[in-house]
Amino acid sequence: MTLDLETHFVKYEALVDVVDNVFEKVKSEYPKEVFCREKCSDCCYAIFDLTLIEAVYLNHKFKEKFKGKEKADLIAIADKTDRALVKMKRDAYKKVRKGADQLEIVGRMSQERVRCPLLAEDNLCQLYEFRPITCRVYGIPTSTAGVSHICGRTNFKQGTPYPTLNMDKIYTQLQLLSAELIRDIKSSNIKMHEMLIPVSMAIVTQFNEDYLGVKQNG
Repeated sequence: MTLDLETHFVKYEALVDVVDNVFEKVKSEYPKEVFCREKCSDCCYAIFDLTLIEAVYLNHKFKEKFKGKEKADLIAIADKTDRALVKMKRDAYKKVRKGADQLEIVGRMSQERVRCPLLAEDNLCQLYEFRPITCRVYGIPTSTAGVSHICGRTNFKQGTPYPTLNMDKIYTQLQLLSAELIRDIKSSNIKMHEMLIPVSMAIVTQFNEDYLGVKQNG
């Protein structure tokens, strides 16, 4: 059985359109502050995770575009990146277990730089059209859990009020889309929608029926 997730992808793409419109609105109002341009790859070194719907969508588009050796080479790069991220997270977890301040560790992790496996040698994203939401909004002011974020390459100034995209609301929508996907495919893993998946893992993972907990007939 091949899972048909097109309906879920359409809903996800609708949310992407909303986010893109917000970005373009801020960019049009603050053209001197938004630095985003071709081959600016600052966001391509940021460490962040995807929700399940984003990961499955990215994986689907990856498999549609890349075949043969090109696909195998990118998977090898993604696998190497993923192993580096796992080690980094494991080390951070050990430090917290030993009594280190969790917020401080998280803060340090956010400053780490890891090259995205989809970033080509020419500093262009190889799946730019289908890049995750975090990549799409990196160049405008955002907030998560009340903490603001501004890309270091922009001309937005800390402490100055600007239109700010509340990412908590976006994440809530992504979680709802992920939960809807898990419900509709009748997954036995009812909490799978809570998963957070790095881009590297999204590329190398086989999001098939077994992985998603879909019961096979017969």
